[in-house]
Amino acid sequence: MTASSSSSRSGQPWVLGLLGVAVLGFVVWGFWRASQPPAPYFQGQMEAREADIAPKVTARIARVAVTEGQQIQPGDLLVEMDSPEVRAKLAQAEAAKAAAQAVSDKAQHGARPQEVQMARLNWQRAQAGAELAHTSYQRVQSLYDQGLVSAQKRDEAHTQWRANAAQAEAARAQYDMAASGARAEDKAAAAAQVRQVDGVVAEVQAAEAETQLRSPVGGEVAKVLAKEGELSPQGVAVVTVVDLQDQWVVLNVREDQLQRFALKSRFTGQLPALGGHSAEFEVTYLGVLPDFATWRTTRGNQGFDARTFEVRARPAAPIAGARPGMSVVVQP
Repeated sequence: MTASSSSSRSGQPWVLGLLGVAVLGFVVWGFWRASQPPAPYFQGQMEAREADIAPKVTARIARVAVTEGQQIQPGDLLVEMDSPEVRAKLAQAEAAKAAAQAVSDKAQHGARPQEVQMARLNWQRAQAGAELAHTSYQRVQSLYDQGLVSAQKRDEAHTQWRANAAQAEAARAQYDMAASGARAEDKAAAAAQVRQVDGVVAEVQAAEAETQLRSPVGGEVAKVLAKEGELSPQGVAVVTVVDLQDQWVVLNVREDQLQRFALKSRFTGQLPALGGHSAEFEVTYLGVLPDFATWRTTRGNQGFDARTFEVRARPAAPIAGARPGMSVVVQP
């Protein structure tokens, strides 16, 4: 046996022992790694500001002017609606306004010139009758003083004069009233009636304008629930508009891991739908979820029950291509 073969046999146990130690160490490290809690991993999703647009009046849908995915601006027409009831109410309100305006004009203008002339002539006639009765009374009084007529005749002439004088005063009052026109209170009441009817007309016109349903916000049409020919109830949304410029991510985080998402803090998330694009987010809202099913025990036999919080964070910069519903992964 040579010296080289002898040394080779003596080195094999050492190599095998070293290999065994290495394998044992790897197995121990694997068990230790498996016993460690997994690294925290959070997954949320993008959300955006949505506006559900509904009509204020019940009407039948005549035409849908937008489609899903269409970009619109504030004031753009969404849906045209047909409401014969609104048109009928508008006609009634306009007729009531015309009647109230006529009454107001009559109160403002007063009596017609012919009516004033008639009142003046009646007063002049009554005045002439009163003067004639006074002259007759003076004659009867002179005869009475001479003893030619009785006191009864004198009293009758006096009464006739007083009655004619009262009629003349009444005719003068009628003439003055016709000449001066309506009372200030009547004019004010007529003008107030016109303003009241103007309010009714404005209300019906506002309802008519609502039959042309326009978007109060700009963005992208996410849903179109309206269909031509359907009866759309009041207050039921027919179009949903989403503002893609106002997006945020929502995460559900257990409270023992919440320190990582302090208010105003920033973190980095990845969007798998955009090829793993990374974006920085800033926490803007923290709120506990109201569902008690979100409670979790921290340890099986003791400890406290951890609740789940909702975390909202907005992108530090706009994310090109981001849309509501896309997942956001936050890794350690």
